[in-house]
Amino acid sequence: MTGPPSTSALDLAADMLGPLASPNASLAPFCTYRVGGPARLLVEARSVGDLDLVHRAVTASGCQTLVVGKGSNLLVADAGFPGIAVHLGPGFEQIDIDHGRSLVTAGGAALLPVVARRTAAAGLTGFEWAVGVPGSIGGAVRMNAGGHGSDMAAALTRVSVFDLVEGGPVDWTVDQLGLGYRRSNIGPGHIVVSADLALEPGDTERSNAEIAEIVRWRRSHQPGGQNAGSVFANPPGDSAGRLIDSLGLKGFRIGTAEVSTKHANFVQADPDGSADDIHALIREVRLRVAAASGIELSVENRLIGFETEEGTQ
Repeated sequence: MTGPPSTSALDLAADMLGPLASPNASLAPFCTYRVGGPARLLVEARSVGDLDLVHRAVTASGCQTLVVGKGSNLLVADAGFPGIAVHLGPGFEQIDIDHGRSLVTAGGAALLPVVARRTAAAGLTGFEWAVGVPGSIGGAVRMNAGGHGSDMAAALTRVSVFDLVEGGPVDWTVDQLGLGYRRSNIGPGHIVVSADLALEPGDTERSNAEIAEIVRWRRSHQPGGQNAGSVFANPPGDSAGRLIDSLGLKGFRIGTAEVSTKHANFVQADPDGSADDIHALIREVRLRVAAASGIELSVENRLIGFETEEGTQ
Protein backbone atom coordinates (compact mmCIF):
# COMPACT_ATOMS: atom_id res chain seq x y z
CA MET A 1 0.00 0.00 0.00
CA THR A 2 1.32 3.44 -0.90
CA GLY A 3 1.06 6.55 1.24
CA PRO A 4 -2.24 8.37 1.81
CA PRO A 5 -3.62 10.43 -1.07
CA SER A 6 -3.35 14.20 -0.99
CA THR A 7 -6.25 16.35 0.13
CA SER A 8 -6.66 17.64 -3.40
CA ALA A 9 -6.91 14.08 -4.76
CA LEU A 10 -9.55 13.19 -2.20
CA ASP A 11 -11.45 16.41 -2.90
CA LEU A 12 -11.42 15.62 -6.61
CA ALA A 13 -12.71 12.10 -5.98
CA ALA A 14 -15.40 13.42 -3.62
CA ASP A 15 -16.54 15.99 -6.20
CA MET A 16 -16.76 13.35 -8.93
CA LEU A 17 -18.61 10.87 -6.74
CA GLY A 18 -21.00 13.45 -5.31
CA PRO A 19 -23.79 12.04 -3.12
CA LEU A 20 -22.65 8.50 -3.91
CA ALA A 21 -19.76 8.91 -1.41
CA SER A 22 -20.03 9.33 2.36
CA PRO A 23 -17.00 11.09 3.91
CA ASN A 24 -15.23 9.66 6.98
CA ALA A 25 -17.71 6.80 7.30
CA SER A 26 -17.05 4.08 9.86
CA LEU A 27 -16.21 0.67 8.41
CA ALA A 28 -17.01 -1.16 11.67
CA PRO A 29 -20.65 -1.87 10.69
CA PHE A 30 -19.38 -3.58 7.53
CA CYS A 31 -17.05 -6.00 9.35
CA THR A 32 -18.10 -8.96 11.48
CA TYR A 33 -15.51 -7.96 14.10
CA ARG A 34 -17.61 -4.76 14.40
CA VAL A 35 -14.48 -2.69 15.03
CA GLY A 36 -12.13 -0.58 12.95
CA GLY A 37 -11.71 2.97 11.72
CA PRO A 38 -13.38 5.03 9.00
CA ALA A 39 -12.88 5.21 5.26
CA ARG A 40 -12.05 8.65 3.95
CA LEU A 41 -14.78 8.06 1.37
CA LEU A 42 -17.29 5.20 1.44
CA VAL A 43 -19.36 4.28 -1.60
CA GLU A 44 -22.33 1.93 -1.65
CA ALA A 45 -22.59 0.88 -5.29
CA ARG A 46 -26.03 -0.25 -6.40
CA SER A 47 -25.32 -0.72 -10.09
CA VAL A 48 -22.52 -1.25 -12.59
CA GLY A 49 -23.01 2.41 -13.46
CA ASP A 50 -22.03 3.33 -9.90
CA LEU A 51 -18.91 1.16 -10.19
CA ASP A 52 -18.03 2.90 -13.46
CA LEU A 53 -18.27 6.27 -11.69
CA VAL A 54 -15.91 4.99 -8.98
CA HIS A 55 -13.54 3.78 -11.71
CA ARG A 56 -13.49 7.24 -13.29
CA ALA A 57 -12.92 8.91 -9.92
CA VAL A 58 -10.06 6.52 -9.11
CA THR A 59 -8.48 7.08 -12.54
CA ALA A 60 -8.68 10.87 -12.21
CA SER A 61 -7.56 11.14 -8.57
CA GLY A 62 -5.20 8.20 -8.09
CA CYS A 63 -6.87 7.39 -4.75
CA GLN A 64 -6.44 3.95 -3.21
CA THR A 65 -9.42 1.62 -3.15
CA LEU A 66 -10.69 -0.97 -0.68
CA VAL A 67 -13.38 -3.45 -1.64
CA VAL A 68 -15.59 -4.26 1.35
CA GLY A 69 -17.92 -7.23 1.02
CA LYS A 70 -19.78 -8.52 4.04
CA GLY A 71 -16.59 -8.09 6.07
CA SER A 72 -16.55 -11.64 7.42
CA ASN A 73 -12.81 -11.87 6.78
CA LEU A 74 -11.75 -8.23 7.15
CA LEU A 75 -9.97 -6.22 9.83
CA VAL A 76 -9.36 -2.50 9.30
CA ALA A 77 -6.99 -0.63 11.63
CA ASP A 78 -8.40 1.89 14.09
CA ALA A 79 -6.75 4.65 12.03
CA GLY A 80 -9.02 3.69 9.15
CA PHE A 81 -8.51 3.60 5.40
CA PRO A 82 -7.28 6.80 3.68
CA GLY A 83 -8.93 6.22 0.30
CA ILE A 84 -12.17 5.08 -1.32
CA ALA A 85 -13.89 2.03 0.16
CA VAL A 86 -16.53 0.38 -2.02
CA HIS A 87 -19.41 -1.70 -0.70
CA LEU A 88 -21.92 -3.47 -2.97
CA GLY A 89 -25.54 -2.58 -2.28
CA PRO A 90 -28.89 -4.34 -2.84
CA GLY A 91 -28.57 -4.17 -6.63
CA PHE A 92 -25.99 -6.95 -6.44
CA GLU A 93 -27.93 -9.39 -4.22
CA GLN A 94 -29.90 -11.13 -6.97
CA ILE A 95 -30.10 -14.93 -7.17
CA ASP A 96 -31.32 -16.36 -10.49
CA ILE A 97 -31.88 -20.10 -10.87
CA ASP A 98 -32.03 -21.91 -14.21
CA HIS A 99 -33.68 -25.18 -13.18
CA GLY A 100 -33.26 -26.78 -16.57
CA ARG A 101 -29.48 -26.43 -16.50
CA SER A 102 -29.07 -26.58 -12.69
CA LEU A 103 -27.26 -23.25 -13.06
CA VAL A 104 -27.33 -20.45 -10.48
CA THR A 105 -26.24 -16.86 -11.14
CA ALA A 106 -25.68 -15.00 -7.88
CA GLY A 107 -24.76 -11.36 -7.40
CA GLY A 108 -21.52 -10.47 -5.67
CA ALA A 109 -23.38 -9.18 -2.59
CA ALA A 110 -25.64 -12.24 -2.25
CA LEU A 111 -25.16 -13.88 1.15
CA LEU A 112 -23.81 -17.43 1.07
CA PRO A 113 -26.37 -18.82 3.58
CA VAL A 114 -29.19 -17.33 1.50
CA VAL A 115 -27.83 -18.87 -1.70
CA ALA A 116 -27.44 -22.22 0.07
CA ARG A 117 -31.04 -22.24 1.30
CA ARG A 118 -32.49 -20.94 -1.99
CA THR A 119 -30.73 -23.57 -4.07
CA ALA A 120 -31.76 -26.35 -1.68
CA ALA A 121 -35.38 -25.17 -1.87
CA ALA A 122 -35.09 -25.24 -5.67
CA GLY A 123 -34.10 -28.92 -5.58
CA LEU A 124 -30.41 -28.36 -6.34
CA THR A 125 -27.50 -29.85 -4.42
CA GLY A 126 -23.81 -28.98 -4.08
CA PHE A 127 -23.96 -25.70 -2.19
CA GLU A 128 -25.31 -26.79 1.18
CA TRP A 129 -21.87 -26.28 2.80
CA ALA A 130 -22.14 -22.51 2.30
CA VAL A 131 -24.93 -22.12 4.87
CA GLY A 132 -22.27 -21.95 7.59
CA VAL A 133 -20.17 -19.20 5.99
CA PRO A 134 -21.36 -15.66 6.90
CA GLY A 135 -19.94 -13.94 3.83
CA SER A 136 -20.91 -12.88 0.33
CA ILE A 137 -20.51 -14.57 -3.04
CA GLY A 138 -17.86 -11.99 -3.99
CA GLY A 139 -15.76 -12.55 -0.90
CA ALA A 140 -16.15 -16.31 -1.23
CA VAL A 141 -14.81 -16.21 -4.80
CA ARG A 142 -11.90 -14.01 -3.74
CA MET A 143 -10.70 -16.44 -1.08
CA ASN A 144 -12.15 -19.64 -2.55
CA ALA A 145 -14.15 -20.10 0.63
CA GLY A 146 -15.13 -23.58 1.64
CA GLY A 147 -16.09 -25.97 4.37
CA HIS A 148 -17.55 -29.38 5.11
CA GLY A 149 -15.66 -31.04 2.29
CA SER A 150 -16.33 -28.56 -0.51
CA ASP A 151 -15.45 -25.05 -1.71
CA MET A 152 -16.31 -22.46 -4.34
CA ALA A 153 -14.00 -24.09 -6.89
CA ALA A 154 -16.27 -27.15 -6.95
CA ALA A 155 -19.17 -25.16 -8.46
CA LEU A 156 -17.83 -22.02 -10.16
CA THR A 157 -18.01 -21.84 -13.95
CA ARG A 158 -17.83 -18.10 -14.67
CA VAL A 159 -17.30 -14.86 -12.74
CA SER A 160 -18.03 -11.30 -13.82
CA VAL A 161 -15.33 -8.99 -12.42
CA PHE A 162 -15.18 -5.19 -12.34
CA ASP A 163 -11.67 -3.71 -12.11
CA LEU A 164 -11.78 -0.33 -10.35
CA VAL A 165 -8.56 0.72 -12.10
CA GLU A 166 -9.06 -0.72 -15.60
CA GLY A 167 -12.86 -0.67 -15.75
CA GLY A 168 -15.25 -3.46 -16.64
CA PRO A 169 -17.06 -5.71 -16.06
CA VAL A 170 -15.18 -8.59 -17.69
CA ASP A 171 -15.96 -12.29 -17.56
CA TRP A 172 -13.29 -14.53 -16.02
CA THR A 173 -13.06 -18.26 -16.56
CA VAL A 174 -12.26 -20.68 -13.77
CA ASP A 175 -8.73 -21.05 -15.16
CA GLN A 176 -8.23 -17.27 -14.99
CA LEU A 177 -9.34 -17.28 -11.36
CA GLY A 178 -6.41 -19.51 -10.38
CA LEU A 179 -8.29 -20.95 -7.43
CA GLY A 180 -6.30 -22.63 -4.68
CA TYR A 181 -6.61 -23.23 -0.95
CA ARG A 182 -8.19 -20.01 0.33
CA ARG A 183 -6.85 -17.98 -2.59
CA SER A 184 -7.61 -16.73 -6.10
CA ASN A 185 -6.34 -14.21 -8.62
CA ILE A 186 -9.00 -11.71 -7.57
CA GLY A 187 -6.94 -8.67 -6.54
CA PRO A 188 -7.52 -5.76 -4.14
CA GLY A 189 -9.11 -3.55 -6.81
CA HIS A 190 -11.37 -6.24 -8.25
CA ILE A 191 -15.07 -6.51 -7.47
CA VAL A 192 -17.00 -9.70 -8.17
CA VAL A 193 -20.22 -8.51 -9.80
CA SER A 194 -21.75 -11.97 -10.20
CA ALA A 195 -20.83 -15.64 -10.33
CA ASP A 196 -22.27 -18.70 -12.09
CA LEU A 197 -22.55 -21.91 -10.06
CA ALA A 198 -23.09 -25.28 -11.74
CA LEU A 199 -24.95 -27.51 -9.29
CA GLU A 200 -26.71 -30.88 -9.54
CA PRO A 201 -30.36 -31.95 -9.32
CA GLY A 202 -31.01 -33.03 -5.76
CA ASP A 203 -33.65 -33.70 -3.14
CA THR A 204 -34.88 -30.70 -1.17
CA GLU A 205 -35.64 -32.70 1.98
CA ARG A 206 -32.19 -34.26 1.99
CA SER A 207 -30.48 -30.91 1.31
CA ASN A 208 -32.43 -29.20 4.10
CA ALA A 209 -31.42 -31.98 6.50
CA GLU A 210 -27.77 -31.48 5.53
CA ILE A 211 -28.11 -27.72 6.03
CA ALA A 212 -29.65 -28.25 9.47
CA GLU A 213 -26.77 -30.54 10.46
CA ILE A 214 -24.16 -28.01 9.29
CA VAL A 215 -25.86 -25.25 11.29
CA ARG A 216 -26.01 -27.50 14.36
CA TRP A 217 -22.33 -28.42 14.01
CA ARG A 218 -21.26 -24.80 13.62
CA ARG A 219 -23.19 -23.68 16.67
CA SER A 220 -21.72 -26.55 18.69
CA HIS A 221 -18.09 -26.11 17.62
CA GLN A 222 -17.64 -22.42 16.77
CA PRO A 223 -18.30 -19.24 18.74
CA GLY A 224 -20.81 -16.56 17.89
CA GLY A 225 -20.37 -12.89 18.64
CA GLN A 226 -17.89 -10.47 17.12
CA ASN A 227 -15.32 -12.48 15.17
CA ALA A 228 -14.22 -13.08 11.59
CA GLY A 229 -14.13 -16.86 11.52
CA SER A 230 -10.85 -18.75 11.36
CA VAL A 231 -7.93 -16.37 11.78
CA PHE A 232 -5.20 -18.67 10.47
CA ALA A 233 -5.14 -21.15 7.59
CA ASN A 234 -4.44 -24.71 8.64
CA PRO A 235 -0.81 -25.69 7.94
CA PRO A 236 -0.25 -28.88 5.91
CA GLY A 237 -1.12 -31.93 7.97
CA ASP A 238 -2.14 -30.00 11.07
CA SER A 239 -4.73 -27.68 12.56
CA ALA A 240 -4.08 -24.04 13.48
CA GLY A 241 -6.62 -24.35 16.28
CA ARG A 242 -4.86 -27.40 17.71
CA LEU A 243 -1.47 -25.66 17.65
CA ILE A 244 -2.83 -22.61 19.45
CA ASP A 245 -4.81 -24.66 21.96
CA SER A 246 -1.73 -26.80 22.74
CA LEU A 247 -0.03 -23.66 24.06
CA GLY A 248 -2.89 -22.97 26.45
CA LEU A 249 -3.88 -19.79 24.63
CA LYS A 250 -7.65 -20.15 24.79
CA GLY A 251 -8.82 -17.10 26.70
CA PHE A 252 -5.52 -15.27 26.13
CA ARG A 253 -6.30 -11.56 25.92
CA ILE A 254 -4.71 -8.33 24.75
CA GLY A 255 -6.84 -5.31 25.57
CA THR A 256 -10.29 -5.74 24.04
CA ALA A 257 -9.43 -8.88 22.03
CA GLU A 258 -9.44 -12.49 23.22
CA VAL A 259 -8.63 -15.91 21.79
CA SER A 260 -11.97 -17.70 21.88
CA THR A 261 -12.44 -20.12 24.76
CA LYS A 262 -14.56 -22.28 22.42
CA HIS A 263 -12.27 -22.51 19.39
CA ALA A 264 -8.63 -21.41 19.54
CA ASN A 265 -8.49 -20.32 15.89
CA PHE A 266 -11.10 -17.61 16.51
CA VAL A 267 -10.48 -14.16 17.99
CA GLN A 268 -13.35 -12.44 19.75
CA ALA A 269 -13.70 -8.65 19.86
CA ASP A 270 -15.32 -6.88 22.80
CA PRO A 271 -18.22 -4.50 22.06
CA ASP A 272 -16.71 -1.13 21.10
CA GLY A 273 -13.33 -2.85 21.01
CA SER A 274 -10.13 -2.00 19.14
CA ALA A 275 -9.00 -3.38 15.80
CA ASP A 276 -5.42 -2.66 16.84
CA ASP A 277 -5.89 -4.94 19.88
CA ILE A 278 -7.07 -7.73 17.57
CA HIS A 279 -4.05 -7.24 15.32
CA ALA A 280 -1.69 -7.28 18.30
CA LEU A 281 -3.29 -10.50 19.56
CA ILE A 282 -3.03 -12.18 16.14
CA ARG A 283 0.63 -11.20 15.90
CA GLU A 284 1.42 -12.47 19.41
CA VAL A 285 -0.32 -15.81 18.85
CA ARG A 286 1.54 -16.27 15.56
CA LEU A 287 4.87 -15.52 17.24
CA ARG A 288 4.21 -17.97 20.08
CA VAL A 289 3.21 -20.78 17.73
CA ALA A 290 6.33 -20.18 15.62
CA ALA A 291 8.57 -20.17 18.70
CA ALA A 292 7.06 -23.40 20.04
CA SER A 293 6.66 -25.41 16.84
CA GLY A 294 8.64 -23.70 14.09
CA ILE A 295 5.41 -23.35 12.09
CA GLU A 296 4.67 -19.90 10.63
CA LEU A 297 0.89 -19.68 10.56
CA SER A 298 -0.60 -17.88 7.56
CA VAL A 299 -3.23 -15.27 8.44
CA GLU A 300 -6.55 -15.77 6.63
CA ASN A 301 -8.04 -12.49 7.82
CA ARG A 302 -7.51 -9.60 5.43
CA LEU A 303 -5.59 -6.94 7.38
CA ILE A 304 -5.83 -3.31 6.23
CA GLY A 305 -3.81 -0.37 7.53
CA PHE A 306 -1.46 -2.14 9.94
CA GLU A 307 2.30 -1.63 10.16
CA THR A 308 4.40 -4.73 9.52
CA GLU A 309 8.06 -5.45 9.05
CA GLU A 310 7.51 -5.04 5.31
CA GLY A 311 5.58 -1.78 5.57
CA THR A 312 1.88 -0.96 5.79
CA GLN A 313 -0.73 -3.54 4.83
